[in-house]
Amino acid sequence: MIYLDVTIMGQSYRLACKEGEQQTLREAVHYLDSKMCALRDSGKVKGTDRIAVMAALSVAAEFLTVKSPQGPLSDMSILEVKQKLETMHSVLDSALTPQENLF
Repeated sequence: MIYLDVTIMGQSYRLACKEGEQQTLREAVHYLDSKMCALRDSGKVKGTDRIAVMAALSVAAEFLTVKSPQGPLSDMSILEVKQKLETMHSVLDSALTPQENLF
């Protein structure tokens, strides 16, 4: 493990990451720092903990709406894929439950 010293919204943190993942972690820190600073600077959210939660919700929402640039699921967001998989699991569970009684 490698340790990186980073700053998020003026607060220093020491973060651990795997060898070769430093740049990705630095980019994530920069992205989160910019989200949190924008929320703080807007004046609409007060308190570091509330700013962190709002930034996390914003990033999560962005993540769930991302679509693959290519491939069979490129027309679906990650959230839509997740919902489709959950539906498929329910259908499979319903179909397989009677089979369990046979054994």
